[in-house]
Amino acid sequence: MKQINQPGRIHVVFQPKEKTPLAAEPEWYRHPAHEVLLDIEKEMEQLIGLADLKILVRELYATAYINQKRIEAGIQAKGQMLHMLFTGNPGTGKTTAARIIASMFKRLRILEKGHFIEAERADLVGEYIGHTAQKTRDLVKKALGGVLFIDEAYSLARGGEKDFGKEAIDTLVKQMEDHQNDFILILAGYPREMAHFLTLNPGLQSRFPITHHFADYTVDELYQIAEQSAHEKWYDIDSAAKPILMEKIAEEKRKQGFRFANGRNIRTMIEKAARKQAIRLMKQTMHSKKDLRLLKGEDFELSK
Repeated sequence: MKQINQPGRIHVVFQPKEKTPLAAEPEWYRHPAHEVLLDIEKEMEQLIGLADLKILVRELYATAYINQKRIEAGIQAKGQMLHMLFTGNPGTGKTTAARIIASMFKRLRILEKGHFIEAERADLVGEYIGHTAQKTRDLVKKALGGVLFIDEAYSLARGGEKDFGKEAIDTLVKQMEDHQNDFILILAGYPREMAHFLTLNPGLQSRFPITHHFADYTVDELYQIAEQSAHEKWYDIDSAAKPILMEKIAEEKRKQGFRFANGRNIRTMIEKAARKQAIRLMKQTMHSKKDLRLLKGEDFELSK
Protein backbone atom coordinates (compact mmCIF):
# COMPACT_ATOMS: atom_id res chain seq x y z
CA MET A 1 0.00 0.00 0.00
CA LYS A 2 1.26 3.51 -0.76
CA GLN A 3 -0.14 6.91 0.08
CA ILE A 4 -0.09 9.90 -2.23
CA ASN A 5 -0.67 13.16 -0.38
CA GLN A 6 -3.06 15.54 -2.10
CA PRO A 7 -4.60 18.74 -0.75
CA GLY A 8 -7.29 17.79 1.76
CA ARG A 9 -7.06 14.02 1.36
CA ILE A 10 -4.88 10.95 1.32
CA HIS A 11 -5.13 8.92 -1.86
CA VAL A 12 -4.72 5.28 -0.90
CA VAL A 13 -3.72 2.81 -3.60
CA PHE A 14 -3.90 -0.85 -2.66
CA GLN A 15 -1.28 -2.55 -4.75
CA PRO A 16 -1.14 -6.29 -5.51
CA LYS A 17 0.97 -8.27 -3.10
CA GLU A 18 1.66 -11.91 -2.42
CA LYS A 19 -1.54 -13.63 -1.44
CA THR A 20 -1.27 -14.66 2.19
CA PRO A 21 -4.05 -15.42 4.68
CA LEU A 22 -4.85 -12.96 7.43
CA ALA A 23 -2.76 -13.51 10.54
CA ALA A 24 -4.08 -15.58 13.45
CA GLU A 25 -6.76 -13.53 15.15
CA PRO A 26 -6.06 -11.97 18.58
CA GLU A 27 -8.61 -11.95 21.39
CA TRP A 28 -10.02 -8.51 20.51
CA TYR A 29 -11.25 -9.86 17.20
CA ARG A 30 -13.86 -12.01 18.95
CA HIS A 31 -15.33 -9.10 20.90
CA PRO A 32 -19.11 -8.69 20.39
CA ALA A 33 -18.51 -5.11 19.22
CA HIS A 34 -16.95 -6.52 16.05
CA GLU A 35 -19.83 -8.82 15.14
CA VAL A 36 -20.28 -7.09 11.78
CA LEU A 37 -16.65 -7.70 10.83
CA LEU A 38 -16.88 -11.33 11.96
CA ASP A 39 -19.98 -11.93 9.82
CA ILE A 40 -18.50 -10.23 6.76
CA GLU A 41 -15.22 -12.14 7.03
CA LYS A 42 -17.08 -15.45 7.46
CA GLU A 43 -18.86 -14.65 4.20
CA MET A 44 -15.55 -13.82 2.55
CA GLU A 45 -14.00 -17.09 3.72
CA GLN A 46 -16.13 -18.73 1.03
CA LEU A 47 -14.31 -16.74 -1.65
CA ILE A 48 -11.24 -18.26 -3.28
CA GLY A 49 -8.15 -16.02 -3.19
CA LEU A 50 -8.77 -12.26 -2.94
CA ALA A 51 -6.43 -11.92 0.06
CA ASP A 52 -5.82 -8.23 -0.71
CA LEU A 53 -9.55 -7.56 -0.82
CA LYS A 54 -9.99 -9.19 2.59
CA ILE A 55 -7.33 -6.86 4.00
CA LEU A 56 -9.01 -3.83 2.41
CA VAL A 57 -12.39 -4.78 3.91
CA ARG A 58 -10.86 -5.06 7.36
CA GLU A 59 -9.17 -1.67 6.97
CA LEU A 60 -12.44 -0.06 5.86
CA TYR A 61 -14.22 -1.59 8.85
CA ALA A 62 -11.48 -0.46 11.28
CA THR A 63 -11.58 3.09 9.91
CA ALA A 64 -15.36 3.29 10.30
CA TYR A 65 -15.22 1.81 13.81
CA ILE A 66 -12.49 4.15 15.07
CA ASN A 67 -14.11 7.19 13.45
CA GLN A 68 -17.23 6.45 15.46
CA LYS A 69 -15.12 6.21 18.63
CA ARG A 70 -13.53 9.58 17.78
CA ILE A 71 -16.97 11.16 17.47
CA GLU A 72 -18.04 9.63 20.78
CA ALA A 73 -14.90 11.11 22.36
CA GLY A 74 -15.84 14.58 21.13
CA ILE A 75 -13.26 14.77 18.38
CA GLN A 76 -14.53 16.70 15.41
CA ALA A 77 -14.74 14.41 12.40
CA LYS A 78 -15.46 15.30 8.81
CA GLY A 79 -17.37 12.92 6.61
CA GLN A 80 -15.06 10.67 4.64
CA MET A 81 -15.13 10.23 0.90
CA LEU A 82 -15.39 6.50 0.26
CA HIS A 83 -15.79 6.44 -3.52
CA MET A 84 -13.83 3.54 -5.00
CA LEU A 85 -12.22 2.49 -8.24
CA PHE A 86 -11.90 -1.24 -8.98
CA THR A 87 -9.67 -2.44 -11.80
CA GLY A 88 -9.19 -5.99 -13.01
CA ASN A 89 -9.82 -8.42 -15.82
CA PRO A 90 -13.24 -10.09 -16.19
CA GLY A 91 -14.31 -12.61 -13.57
CA THR A 92 -11.89 -11.44 -10.87
CA GLY A 93 -14.54 -10.62 -8.25
CA LYS A 94 -15.17 -6.88 -8.68
CA THR A 95 -18.97 -7.06 -8.51
CA THR A 96 -18.86 -9.53 -5.61
CA ALA A 97 -16.54 -7.19 -3.71
CA ALA A 98 -18.82 -4.20 -4.31
CA ARG A 99 -21.80 -6.10 -2.90
CA ILE A 100 -19.89 -7.21 0.19
CA ILE A 101 -18.63 -3.70 0.91
CA ALA A 102 -22.12 -2.26 0.43
CA SER A 103 -23.50 -4.84 2.86
CA MET A 104 -20.88 -3.95 5.45
CA PHE A 105 -21.49 -0.22 5.14
CA LYS A 106 -25.22 -0.80 5.50
CA ARG A 107 -24.74 -2.76 8.73
CA LEU A 108 -22.32 -0.16 10.07
CA ARG A 109 -24.88 2.55 9.26
CA ILE A 110 -22.28 4.55 7.39
CA LEU A 111 -24.98 5.10 4.78
CA GLU A 112 -28.53 6.16 5.55
CA LYS A 113 -30.17 3.37 3.53
CA GLY A 114 -27.32 1.10 2.46
CA HIS A 115 -29.05 -0.14 -0.70
CA PHE A 116 -27.02 -1.36 -3.69
CA ILE A 117 -27.69 -0.20 -7.24
CA GLU A 118 -25.87 -1.81 -10.15
CA ALA A 119 -25.84 0.22 -13.35
CA GLU A 120 -24.37 0.20 -16.84
CA ARG A 121 -23.95 2.63 -19.73
CA ALA A 122 -27.61 2.41 -20.83
CA ASP A 123 -28.75 3.57 -17.39
CA LEU A 124 -26.83 6.84 -17.72
CA VAL A 125 -26.51 7.72 -21.40
CA GLY A 126 -29.50 9.27 -23.14
CA GLU A 127 -30.47 9.71 -26.76
CA TYR A 128 -30.45 13.47 -27.17
CA ILE A 129 -28.83 16.62 -25.73
CA GLY A 130 -29.76 17.09 -22.08
CA HIS A 131 -31.25 13.62 -21.70
CA THR A 132 -28.01 12.08 -20.41
CA ALA A 133 -27.50 14.64 -17.66
CA GLN A 134 -31.05 14.12 -16.42
CA LYS A 135 -30.76 10.31 -16.51
CA THR A 136 -27.49 10.45 -14.59
CA ARG A 137 -28.88 12.84 -11.97
CA ASP A 138 -31.96 10.63 -11.55
CA LEU A 139 -29.76 7.54 -11.08
CA VAL A 140 -27.63 9.28 -8.45
CA LYS A 141 -30.81 10.45 -6.70
CA LYS A 142 -31.95 6.82 -6.44
CA ALA A 143 -28.53 5.87 -5.07
CA LEU A 144 -28.45 8.53 -2.32
CA GLY A 145 -27.95 6.84 1.02
CA GLY A 146 -26.51 3.76 -0.67
CA VAL A 147 -23.92 2.42 -3.11
CA LEU A 148 -23.96 2.97 -6.87
CA PHE A 149 -21.86 0.41 -8.74
CA ILE A 150 -21.06 0.96 -12.42
CA ASP A 151 -19.25 -1.92 -14.08
CA GLU A 152 -17.35 -1.44 -17.33
CA ALA A 153 -17.44 2.29 -16.57
CA TYR A 154 -15.06 2.98 -19.46
CA SER A 155 -17.98 2.22 -21.80
CA LEU A 156 -19.22 5.73 -20.98
CA ALA A 157 -16.31 7.00 -23.07
CA ARG A 158 -17.16 4.80 -26.02
CA GLY A 159 -18.19 6.62 -29.19
CA GLY A 160 -15.81 9.56 -29.36
CA GLU A 161 -16.31 13.28 -28.84
CA LYS A 162 -19.89 13.40 -30.17
CA ASP A 163 -21.08 10.61 -27.89
CA PHE A 164 -23.29 11.53 -24.91
CA GLY A 165 -21.21 9.33 -22.60
CA LYS A 166 -18.84 12.25 -21.91
CA GLU A 167 -21.83 14.18 -20.60
CA ALA A 168 -22.59 11.32 -18.20
CA ILE A 169 -19.03 11.42 -16.88
CA ASP A 170 -19.12 15.18 -16.34
CA THR A 171 -22.50 14.90 -14.59
CA LEU A 172 -21.22 12.13 -12.32
CA VAL A 173 -18.29 14.31 -11.24
CA LYS A 174 -20.67 17.19 -10.46
CA GLN A 175 -22.99 14.89 -8.48
CA MET A 176 -20.05 13.52 -6.49
CA GLU A 177 -19.18 17.09 -5.54
CA ASP A 178 -22.76 18.04 -4.66
CA HIS A 179 -23.39 14.86 -2.63
CA GLN A 180 -19.92 14.17 -1.24
CA ASN A 181 -20.95 11.99 1.70
CA ASP A 182 -24.49 11.05 0.68
CA PHE A 183 -23.65 8.00 -1.42
CA ILE A 184 -20.70 5.84 -2.45
CA LEU A 185 -19.81 5.45 -6.11
CA ILE A 186 -17.81 2.40 -7.16
CA LEU A 187 -16.56 2.33 -10.74
CA ALA A 188 -15.11 -0.88 -12.15
CA GLY A 189 -13.49 -2.04 -15.35
CA TYR A 190 -10.44 -3.45 -17.10
CA PRO A 191 -7.13 -1.82 -16.04
CA ARG A 192 -6.02 -0.36 -19.37
CA GLU A 193 -9.45 0.97 -20.30
CA MET A 194 -9.99 2.48 -16.84
CA ALA A 195 -6.63 4.27 -16.99
CA HIS A 196 -7.80 6.01 -20.17
CA PHE A 197 -11.25 6.65 -18.69
CA LEU A 198 -9.73 8.64 -15.81
CA THR A 199 -8.15 11.10 -18.25
CA LEU A 200 -11.51 12.18 -19.66
CA ASN A 201 -12.34 14.58 -16.83
CA PRO A 202 -9.65 16.43 -14.85
CA GLY A 203 -11.57 16.06 -11.57
CA LEU A 204 -12.36 12.37 -11.92
CA GLN A 205 -9.36 10.57 -10.46
CA SER A 206 -9.02 12.84 -7.41
CA ARG A 207 -12.55 11.92 -6.33
CA PHE A 208 -11.66 8.27 -5.77
CA PRO A 209 -9.59 7.98 -2.57
CA ILE A 210 -9.64 4.17 -2.71
CA THR A 211 -8.32 2.25 -5.69
CA HIS A 212 -8.10 -1.54 -5.66
CA HIS A 213 -6.71 -3.82 -8.33
CA PHE A 214 -8.09 -7.35 -8.66
CA ALA A 215 -5.31 -9.62 -9.89
CA ASP A 216 -6.01 -12.61 -12.12
CA TYR A 217 -6.47 -15.90 -10.28
CA THR A 218 -3.62 -18.39 -10.31
CA VAL A 219 -4.12 -21.84 -11.84
CA ASP A 220 -4.34 -23.36 -8.34
CA GLU A 221 -7.00 -20.82 -7.31
CA LEU A 222 -8.93 -21.44 -10.52
CA TYR A 223 -8.91 -25.17 -9.81
CA GLN A 224 -10.33 -24.45 -6.34
CA ILE A 225 -13.06 -22.36 -7.99
CA ALA A 226 -13.75 -25.30 -10.32
CA GLU A 227 -14.18 -27.63 -7.33
CA GLN A 228 -16.41 -25.12 -5.59
CA SER A 229 -18.52 -24.59 -8.72
CA ALA A 230 -18.85 -28.36 -9.22
CA HIS A 231 -19.93 -28.93 -5.60
CA GLU A 232 -22.55 -26.19 -5.88
CA LYS A 233 -24.08 -28.21 -8.72
CA TRP A 234 -23.73 -31.52 -6.79
CA TYR A 235 -20.83 -32.83 -8.87
CA ASP A 236 -17.47 -34.22 -7.77
CA ILE A 237 -14.25 -33.94 -9.78
CA ASP A 238 -12.44 -37.27 -10.03
CA SER A 239 -8.98 -37.06 -8.42
CA ALA A 240 -7.50 -38.51 -11.62
CA ALA A 241 -9.07 -35.61 -13.54
CA LYS A 242 -7.27 -32.92 -11.54
CA PRO A 243 -4.06 -32.76 -13.65
CA ILE A 244 -6.15 -32.81 -16.84
CA LEU A 245 -8.33 -29.94 -15.67
CA MET A 246 -5.38 -27.91 -14.36
CA GLU A 247 -3.60 -28.32 -17.69
CA LYS A 248 -6.78 -27.22 -19.45
CA ILE A 249 -7.04 -24.13 -17.23
CA ALA A 250 -3.39 -23.20 -17.83
CA GLU A 251 -3.87 -23.67 -21.57
CA GLU A 252 -6.93 -21.42 -21.63
CA LYS A 253 -5.11 -18.72 -19.65
CA ARG A 254 -2.20 -18.78 -22.09
CA LYS A 255 -4.41 -18.85 -25.16
CA GLN A 256 -6.84 -16.09 -24.18
CA GLY A 257 -4.43 -13.78 -22.37
CA PHE A 258 -6.14 -10.68 -20.95
CA ARG A 259 -9.46 -11.86 -22.46
CA PHE A 260 -9.50 -14.86 -20.10
CA ALA A 261 -12.56 -14.40 -17.87
CA ASN A 262 -11.15 -16.11 -14.77
CA GLY A 263 -14.02 -17.40 -12.61
CA ARG A 264 -16.54 -17.07 -15.45
CA ASN A 265 -14.44 -19.28 -17.72
CA ILE A 266 -14.14 -21.90 -14.98
CA ARG A 267 -17.88 -22.06 -14.38
CA THR A 268 -18.35 -22.49 -18.13
CA MET A 269 -15.83 -25.36 -18.09
CA ILE A 270 -17.82 -27.13 -15.37
CA GLU A 271 -21.09 -26.68 -17.27
CA LYS A 272 -19.52 -28.09 -20.45
CA ALA A 273 -18.02 -31.00 -18.52
CA ALA A 274 -21.47 -31.77 -17.06
CA ARG A 275 -22.88 -31.95 -20.59
CA LYS A 276 -20.05 -34.25 -21.68
CA GLN A 277 -20.72 -36.43 -18.64
CA ALA A 278 -24.41 -36.62 -19.57
CA ILE A 279 -23.54 -37.86 -23.07
CA ARG A 280 -21.12 -40.40 -21.57
CA LEU A 281 -23.65 -41.71 -19.03
CA MET A 282 -26.50 -41.81 -21.53
CA LYS A 283 -24.73 -44.75 -23.21
CA GLN A 284 -24.97 -46.78 -20.00
CA THR A 285 -28.05 -48.63 -18.74
CA MET A 286 -27.16 -48.49 -15.02
CA HIS A 287 -26.20 -45.34 -13.09
CA SER A 288 -25.02 -45.30 -9.50
CA LYS A 289 -25.20 -42.14 -7.42
CA LYS A 290 -21.42 -41.90 -7.64
CA ASP A 291 -21.56 -42.18 -11.43
CA LEU A 292 -24.13 -39.40 -11.61
CA ARG A 293 -21.98 -37.06 -9.54
CA LEU A 294 -18.51 -37.84 -10.88
CA LEU A 295 -16.83 -35.72 -13.55
CA LYS A 296 -13.98 -37.68 -15.11
CA GLY A 297 -10.91 -36.58 -17.02
CA GLU A 298 -12.52 -37.36 -20.36
CA ASP A 299 -15.32 -34.92 -19.51
CA PHE A 300 -12.78 -32.08 -19.42
CA GLU A 301 -11.26 -32.90 -22.78
CA LEU A 302 -13.59 -30.31 -24.20
CA SER A 303 -14.39 -30.02 -27.85
CA LYS A 304 -13.49 -26.67 -29.40
